[in-house]
Amino acid sequence: MVLLRASRVQLLMSLLTLVPCEALYPGPDEGWQVYSSASDPDGKCVCTVVAPAQNLCKRDPHSRQLRLLTEQVQNVSQSMEVMDLRTSRDLQYVRDTEPLLRGVDGHINTYTTNPRRLTKKGLQELKGQMSQLRPLLSVIDQYRFDLQTLAVLRGEVLNLSIILTAIQEEVGAYDYEELQQRVLLLETRLHACMNKLGCGRLTGVSNPITVRASGSRFGSWMTDAMIPSSDSRVWSMDGYYKGRRVLEYRTMGDFTRGQNFVQHLLPHPWAGTGHVVYNGSLYYNKHQSNILVQYNFRSRNVVLQRSLSGAGYNNTFPYSWGGSSDIDLMADETGFWAVYASIPNAGNILVSRLDPRSLDILQSWDTGFPKRSAGETFMICGTLYVTNSHLAGAKVHFAYHTNSSSYEYTDIPFHNQYSHISMMDYNPRERALYTWNNGHQVIYNVTLFHVIQSDG
Repeated sequence: MVLLRASRVQLLMSLLTLVPCEALYPGPDEGWQVYSSASDPDGKCVCTVVAPAQNLCKRDPHSRQLRLLTEQVQNVSQSMEVMDLRTSRDLQYVRDTEPLLRGVDGHINTYTTNPRRLTKKGLQELKGQMSQLRPLLSVIDQYRFDLQTLAVLRGEVLNLSIILTAIQEEVGAYDYEELQQRVLLLETRLHACMNKLGCGRLTGVSNPITVRASGSRFGSWMTDAMIPSSDSRVWSMDGYYKGRRVLEYRTMGDFTRGQNFVQHLLPHPWAGTGHVVYNGSLYYNKHQSNILVQYNFRSRNVVLQRSLSGAGYNNTFPYSWGGSSDIDLMADETGFWAVYASIPNAGNILVSRLDPRSLDILQSWDTGFPKRSAGETFMICGTLYVTNSHLAGAKVHFAYHTNSSSYEYTDIPFHNQYSHISMMDYNPRERALYTWNNGHQVIYNVTLFHVIQSDG
């Protein structure tokens, strides 16, 4: 038996036979690190191995430099566009006033040549024409300012050229397309190894990774939680009360940039933020009811509605933050779940395994934990984890194991960066927690304790 600690960003070894600890380190070419290496009393190897983070190229310092340079170029371009529009406008104004300028110039030449022709009426006309030309002074002032701006922009462009040249000289030996292929290969191996790992127990939550800041204080976002799946789409649902608009993004990158999305308008409004996407369908709680709705994204139709018998709704048994969060749907490595409470079980959290095709309840467990005292919940490998708050200082406080119908109190802290979590769901494909935190979409990697049985 080999004991391994792993997280989503850890590419664990596919060699599952017993070997010396030193042999588990594939070498510097792979960039793996052995954080610890020891033998247990039986002589078996116990190692913690961490591989390079996913999306390595995106986190590369040169890539960050290039992104900053791109932003600077965009700022310079925007400034140039503003100046171009303003110059075109001012040039048209100068053209429109050209006849007036020529008239004034003719009058001045006439009066200079023959001062006796300057009458009181002629002087009044000249003053009137000059007053009409007075706005040209502000145009000239603007031209002076634009000249200064151009000098600044010229300096910025020169700096950009110098930096780009330095980066080109420094990374010219690297083939980033080849690096990207290596990253994709590592990600493929990562998911293959995760499938071999099976399930584990939560032992840690990483620092938050803010993916995007968008929407209101409350909401939910997710990717398809079914395993296996190659679906890379991301869905976003802003708000918790009577919402109907679901945004579907093609990839995580598109979601981060807020581009390439389509809109789904649900026929029935939702309640709360406990939605889940599973096998191409959105499952959610219908507003002011305990009815579960399955909406298929491909057909854009509701394909199933089923009442969750006895479940409280409409803020009867919400999480501590309220928000009609009575019913929370989720999926993990072991199945499709509903987390809720009812009056007969005194408002304690009920966990029910559902059939996603019919939404029938297959089995239920009473955890004994008051739902109103929970900040959020999520399922990992058949275990329900409960946070003690939705505010700053929250931690994973309670765990209920459905495989043994037992519970334990835990102390797993995590950083609630934006101080108000209104959605927290585990994605078994990514081995990560997706959260909506005060208008920010945030991911936490998780550390699971795995026990892997090996031959021999």
